[in-house]
Amino acid sequence: MRPRVVDLFCGAGGFSLGFREAGFKILGGVDNHPAPAATYRNNFGVRVLEEDIKRVDAEDILSELGDPDVVIGGPPCEPFTAANAERRPDPLDRLYDDPTGRLVLHFIRLVGDLQPEVFVMENVPAILEGPLERALRREFERVGYDRVYFNVLQAVDYGVPSYRRRVFISNVRIRPEPTVDRPRTVWDAIGDLPEPDGSDIPNHELRPLSRRKLRRIRRLRWGQALNVIRGAKGEFKNWLRLHPWKPAPTVMGGSRFIHPFEDRLLTVREQARLMSYPDDHAFEGGYEAQYDQVGESVPPALARAIAEEVRERL
Repeated sequence: MRPRVVDLFCGAGGFSLGFREAGFKILGGVDNHPAPAATYRNNFGVRVLEEDIKRVDAEDILSELGDPDVVIGGPPCEPFTAANAERRPDPLDRLYDDPTGRLVLHFIRLVGDLQPEVFVMENVPAILEGPLERALRREFERVGYDRVYFNVLQAVDYGVPSYRRRVFISNVRIRPEPTVDRPRTVWDAIGDLPEPDGSDIPNHELRPLSRRKLRRIRRLRWGQALNVIRGAKGEFKNWLRLHPWKPAPTVMGGSRFIHPFEDRLLTVREQARLMSYPDDHAFEGGYEAQYDQVGESVPPALARAIAEEVRERL
């Protein structure tokens, strides 16, 4: 019998897709945003609880989705990431006082009530800053998991053509061997796509831009950006012209990339390829919702490497 998975904060389903490709049965997900919930439902053909996770309990999951062997999910990273200039100065306030940060505690609550054989929670490594690692270890111990591992992985090591360093907190050690000999580049990922519009590939449409934006974009060289955003630590580039022969920078919910050779934004499909999504995984909602779903995902290729490690330990 295939091991069963429930995905909390399921979003567009990148995390679940990797587990499905590794042979797991996806029971369903939880997400209170309509566009990603529709994306997940349409691509997996399963139930999505469109509820605020604060109002979801174990009985809801067991009765509506089923009894999981594995619980996965990625609570929002905004309270913890250094890209957020407004994150709380005290690390513990990010977890216990910030309303969005407290969603991590609801993930832990549901894991404790469901008692899956394995759980895997994804977030930015900054969730471990200062006393946070000890606090998270204590919270998982409180719900019955005495051993907790903080597995920091770089997506580019697993065939994802963009840099993305994330921590996967689990009750099993997850250290998959790299799956590629060399990093995949932007052009490896998008070079074979047809021109946007007129193609039957979903989410591969041009986004119209103003004349002013086009004039500014034409002046950009590889690695240059229209906008520089100041975060809590350092600066982050947005509307950046990608270098074709290198992996892309981290794809984020608010990030937009310029094509390496053409004066236009990447399409949603091109951006999805930078996260290792297959072309038949279609995204629902408006332009901005689609871009955000891609950037807020766990890359499927990385998720599959994790899932194969988890399956060995079940």
